[in-house]
Amino acid sequence: MTNRDEKAAVLRGTRDLRPFQRRCSLMRTKKKGTSYAADLRDYALSFPGAHEDFPWGERVAKVGKKVFVFLGHDDDAKKHASPAKKEHIGKPGGVGMSVKLPQSGKNALRRAFARPTEYGLGAKGWVSMTFAAGEAAPVEDLKAWIEESYRAVAPKTFIKQLDEARTAKKR
Repeated sequence: MTNRDEKAAVLRGTRDLRPFQRRCSLMRTKKKGTSYAADLRDYALSFPGAHEDFPWGERVAKVGKKVFVFLGHDDDAKKHASPAKKEHIGKPGGVGMSVKLPQSGKNALRRAFARPTEYGLGAKGWVSMTFAAGEAAPVEDLKAWIEESYRAVAPKTFIKQLDEARTAKKR
């Protein structure tokens, strides 16, 4: 059944609307021909005081000395990893990230792609999300979670700068 047939069935009332809405909203979130991993990286680095680092061979965004988002390993590292390590870091083309979610962590963990972060970080509010190559991701939700994580670890002066920049933008 094609999307057009499914949509017609929904409009006729002969098919449940919820799965169709969920799939369509996920499909809209992925940009065709571009990597949303790069968009998420750029978004994370746009915050005041944010910079990129590579501890343990993994790409992270930090504010000061504190990590606020783990963005995973690059595809080259994933290609050359052992099978055991691939289980941990993912397969080439896949996208993953871990963020600290003190407010929305429980809701995020209800999503199929989310799980508590390993190494005991899950107990401290860290949530990991993983998407296979070509799998759609709710990019706007991921960006909101990156901001929540930034606000959880950033010094108050940087949060104030962020809020001031946002209010100035609205004027």
